[in-house]
Amino acid sequence: MSSLNQISVVTAADHDRVLLVWEAAVRATHDFLLPDEIAALKPLVRQSCFQGMPLFCLRNAEEQVVAFSGIETPKLEALFVHPDWCGQGLGRRLVEHAIGDQGVCLVDVNEQNEQALGFYLHLGFEVAHRSDVDGFGNPYPLLHLKLPDQ
Repeated sequence: MSSLNQISVVTAADHDRVLLVWEAAVRATHDFLLPDEIAALKPLVRQSCFQGMPLFCLRNAEEQVVAFSGIETPKLEALFVHPDWCGQGLGRRLVEHAIGDQGVCLVDVNEQNEQALGFYLHLGFEVAHRSDVDGFGNPYPLLHLKLPDQ
């Protein structure tokens, strides 16, 4: 049974695959990051994603994670879709799950990641404010988005 139709919880056995999805997605969408910066972020992502934050995913027919989200209600902390699976509505399904089932109403997006910004704006988020640095203190501005009336 293909799990593309069913959102499931990421397990410890999925962690290496989740990191692979994260890295592939970042390399495809975060062209403002240098390869060394991505490599430096990887252990931080491993630590932050796998230290108690609920992770949800969609899987392919082989039961491999192809897209995942990380949620710390009320905030969507992570959303990554493997580039081979982009454009199939997986990100939308995970965001709708986050909003409807997990109470999410906030998300941050790198200002330079125009594709992600457009995606969230299309889903109804609005820019609430801007930070000059990312969550790690790097000079990559973040846009803090919220759903209206939240």
